[in-house]
Amino acid sequence: MLEAKGMIGGYGGADILKGVDVAVNAGEIVAIIGPNGAGKSTAMKAVFGLVRLRQGQVLFRGEDIGRCEPDELVRKGMAYVPQERSIFPSLTVHENLEMGAFIRRDDFSHVIEQVYTLFPPLRDKRRQQAGELSGGQRQMVAFGRALMTEPALLLLDEPTAGLSPVYMREIFERVIAVNETGVGILMVEQNARQALRVAHRGYVLATGENIFTDTGEALLANPEVAESFLGGHGGQAGRSGAGA
Repeated sequence: MLEAKGMIGGYGGADILKGVDVAVNAGEIVAIIGPNGAGKSTAMKAVFGLVRLRQGQVLFRGEDIGRCEPDELVRKGMAYVPQERSIFPSLTVHENLEMGAFIRRDDFSHVIEQVYTLFPPLRDKRRQQAGELSGGQRQMVAFGRALMTEPALLLLDEPTAGLSPVYMREIFERVIAVNETGVGILMVEQNARQALRVAHRGYVLATGENIFTDTGEALLANPEVAESFLGGHGGQAGRSGAGA
């Protein structure tokens, strides 16, 4: 569904990405992990048209999208949840979700109902201003708003950053639940071990380059990956959910 090949680019003339490859098959969860400064979020932004590439190609459903603006990509079936949890704090939860459906001209009430089913706390707080919510609940709003276009591919940049362990588990569980509806997911995540536990495949980046690519299970079991990128401790492999 997504194939990014040889991505080279960055900010202000400096190349953060130095030939990065990333691919997502239909129905997959794919995790990008690596140390700070590895180029993970830059790769995500390049896929979504927020960073222009100097070299490389990004294909979505076989179409070259390298020159597409982000709003065009939303219309083509992509959605993006940035790390900053960009919500409209003065709008209610329900109004935030409605804003996520800005490209739709049909009845999307069923999608809002699906979001409330996925994130039960949002239903109870649907008339509350989003800026009054906890960090975990605000992330649910951002996540739910991205789903309002019923995307084929969802991009998540550090979805659990700064969250409590309870909300971290909740977000990973929701990632699995959304994927089980058929949505492909590309996820950048600092919580590398948990990300690989829920991912079908993973990419390990360092200094803007691909270092390892394999299934999530195989990367968890790889001693070199564990030592260099997972804190040096072995972990039980398997896509067993956030509580594993």
